[in-house]
Amino acid sequence: MKVFFDIDTQLDFIVPAGALYGAGAEQLIPAIAALNRYAGGHGIPLISTVDAHPEDAREFRDWPPHCVAGTFGQQKPSATLLSPRVTIPWNSRVDFEALDPAAKQIIVEKNDLDVFSNPNMPGLLDKLDAGECYVYGLFIDYCVKCALMGLLRSGRRVFLIQDAAASIAKQAGETAIPEFIAAGGSIISLADAAPGVN
Repeated sequence: MKVFFDIDTQLDFIVPAGALYGAGAEQLIPAIAALNRYAGGHGIPLISTVDAHPEDAREFRDWPPHCVAGTFGQQKPSATLLSPRVTIPWNSRVDFEALDPAAKQIIVEKNDLDVFSNPNMPGLLDKLDAGECYVYGLFIDYCVKCALMGLLRSGRRVFLIQDAAASIAKQAGETAIPEFIAAGGSIISLADAAPGVN
C-alpha cells in the first residue's frame, strides 16, 4: 500500500520565530498541507512524525532546545493537520488493534532524529502494509534522511517528494540526495505524488 510520510513539519522548524528555523521553510506549508489533504481524501495512510522532546533531551547537548513536548514550537501548523487523528508516543508500546480505524493521520512522536527510534514504527508499517513510501518535510539533511534510509533498509520502495522538502544546510542536503538515490531511492515531484495538486 502507498503511505505518505510528513516529516517534522513543526513550528520550531518551519516559522521564523522557531528555535531551529530553517530559512524559507515556511514556504513549504502549502505544499505539505496539500499533500496531507490529498492523502486524507484518497484513502492513503498519512504518518506525520514529530519531535516530542522532554526538557532534558539528549539532543540538547548538540542543538538548542526545541520541540519540547507540550510547547507551542512542538506543534504542527494547523493546515497540516487532519481529523480524526491518533498519536503514537515514543516511550511506550501501542496496541495497533486499539487505534481508531477512521484516523486519517497518525502522529508518530520521537525523541531522536530517527523515527525508527520509536519502537512502534516497524509494527505500524506492517499494520499499514506500507509498500510504497512517499516522504516529504524537514529536513533532508537530518530527520528526512533518517526516515528515507530507514525505510529503504526495511525493504520498501521509497520516494522523496523533493519540492515538498527542505534542507537546513544546502550543501548537506545536496549530499544526502545522491546517497539516497544510490541506496535505491527515487526522486519525484509533488505533481507526481499527488496528481492534480500544485
